[in-house]
Amino acid sequence: MPTLQPPAPPSAERTTVLRVVGEGATPATDLLAVEAPLEISLGYGPADQRLAHTLAVTMRTPGHDAELAAGFLLSEGLVHQATDITSLAHQADPRRPKERGNVLQAELAPGVAVALGRLERHFYTSSSCGVCGKTSIEAVQAASCPVPPAPGLPLVPAAVIQALPDRQRAAQRVFAQTGGLHATALFDAAGELLLVREDVGRHNAFDKVVGAALLAGQVPLGQHIVLVSGRASFELVQKAAVAGVAILAAVGAPSSLAVEAAEEFGLTLLGFVRDGRFNIYTHAARIATT
Repeated sequence: MPTLQPPAPPSAERTTVLRVVGEGATPATDLLAVEAPLEISLGYGPADQRLAHTLAVTMRTPGHDAELAAGFLLSEGLVHQATDITSLAHQADPRRPKERGNVLQAELAPGVAVALGRLERHFYTSSSCGVCGKTSIEAVQAASCPVPPAPGLPLVPAAVIQALPDRQRAAQRVFAQTGGLHATALFDAAGELLLVREDVGRHNAFDKVVGAALLAGQVPLGQHIVLVSGRASFELVQKAAVAGVAILAAVGAPSSLAVEAAEEFGLTLLGFVRDGRFNIYTHAARIATT
C-alpha cells in the first residue's frame, strides 16, 4: 500500500456577497467551492536510476489528492494495481512557496514499465474537461486497455437504480454548502453507498473514487455501480471501462460517443437517472425491469 500524506487544504472558503431579494440588497456570507491547480509528477525507473516527469496539471477541489492521482494514473494506463505505486506525497513548490499541497509526487515501483511516449503526452486539464489537449479520440482509447466487466454481477432492480441519486445527494457535504461541485458515488449491486467524492471537475471526482478503490485493492469494479452527478461523457465511460465498472449511471445525458464506447466496452450505461426514471443505452441485461 503506498504511503499517503495528510489531506490538502479545505475544499470550501467563505466570501462576502451582496444578496439581492426583490429590489433590496444586503451584505451576506457565502461559501465557495475551492478550485486550485494540482501538478501530478511521476517518479519511475530502477532504484539506482530514478527519473522524474511532470505528468499533468489539473484544476481540482483540494482534498483526496492522492486518490485523484492514483485514479488518473490508472485511467492513463500507467498503473494497473495498487502495488505499482509505492508512495503518493505532496511536495513543496519552489515557484509558489506560499502555496501548499498543489504538487503531488507519485512514485512507481522500480519494476513498473513506463511508456516514454505516453509521458510525452503532457497536458493541462481544466476542471470541465478530462481530455483537453489530447489530439484525437484514438489517443484516449490507446491510453489504456479497458477491462471488460466481470461476469456474475447480480441483476440490479430498476428500483435500486432509481434510489441512487437521493443517496448520493445526501452524502454530498460540500455541495450542500456551496452548490458548486460535481460528485461521483460508488455503490454495491444492492444500492448501498460505499464511497462518494466531490470536485469542481467531474472527471476529478471520478478519478478520486476510482483511485480510492485502486488503493484499497478493489479494482476491477465489476460488482459495482458508479453514479455521476452530471452528464456521461466519453472520458468518463473510458475511465469506467479501465476500472472494470459494470454499470455507469448518470443524472444527466450521455453523449453519442459515450454510448458508442460503452457498447464497445461491454459496460451498461444509464442516463437521466432522476425523478424515478432513467434510460438504458447499452447492455440492458444487467437491469431488471418489468
